[in-house]
Amino acid sequence: QVQLVESGGGLVQPGGSLRLSCAASGSIFSINAMGWYRQAPGKQRELVAAITSGGSTNYADSVKGRFTISADKAKNTVSLQMNSLKPEDTAVYYCNAGGVRISPLARPRDYWGQGTQVTVSS
Repeated sequence: QVQLVESGGGLVQPGGSLRLSCAASGSIFSINAMGWYRQAPGKQRELVAAITSGGSTNYADSVKGRFTISADKAKNTVSLQMNSLKPEDTAVYYCNAGGVRISPLARPRDYWGQGTQVTVSS
């Protein structure tokens, strides 16, 4: 069983910073990519940022230049540094591990964390 545990959410004023972290644990052979999604009330879940096992990154246009994703492959962790936060960044942020194999021949699966609340407000 693979589990993702997130940490680092909270309340921050506009213009402030937060760092989210996520650790994947369990019987993991490989992970294709890890990323962060968010879901605001009344809206669909959307991709915020992702990083592949090769180090390629992808960001939503709304966070480019403000957020930075990084990963530690050896530890199966991913972090999201969020700077210059805006009220519209308020959402529940979910960690995702995509294409996870628990053995070389296992079918790849995706896993999600439980979510962490980020609130940007004065």
